[in-house]
Amino acid sequence: MEVLSVQLDSSVNSPVVVLRELAGESRLLPILIGQPEALAINWALDGTPTPRPMTHDLLQDVIEDLGAHLQRIVITHVHQGVFYADLVISTESGERIVSGRPSDAIALAVRVRCSIHVADDVLEVAGVHPDETPQSHEEVEGGEDVVEQFREFIDSINPDDFNPAG
Repeated sequence: MEVLSVQLDSSVNSPVVVLRELAGESRLLPILIGQPEALAINWALDGTPTPRPMTHDLLQDVIEDLGAHLQRIVITHVHQGVFYADLVISTESGERIVSGRPSDAIALAVRVRCSIHVADDVLEVAGVHPDETPQSHEEVEGGEDVVEQFREFIDSINPDDFNPAG
């Protein structure tokens, strides 16, 4: 997966991070996140320096100072619209898995440039095919950017659309 964008979902006035599947069906996975995490992800994507280390920078430093390395993050499951993630950390004594919020895991993954994975069943339940994004009144031309298509999609949905229990 890759971080495609972080944007504001105007229907709930909350940021959403959009992941895109790199292999396979190129499905999109939107996850509602908090404002601080949205800023942290955007700053990491843009390479924006901060005057002092932010929380995700601190976690990165702690992991490295302990001689460990963040191998990957995995969005493991979704329950009643809430996503769950694991940090997979390699240490001298073997692989360790630490549970965390997807937004924090993604912010950290972008900083350390590790891979982002999503369990297949999560993509089956909450993934969106790019060709399923609603069209505007005009036909979308074949060359239109997938980001613009997804913005239209985000503007037309609400969070309950991604609640598999709903």
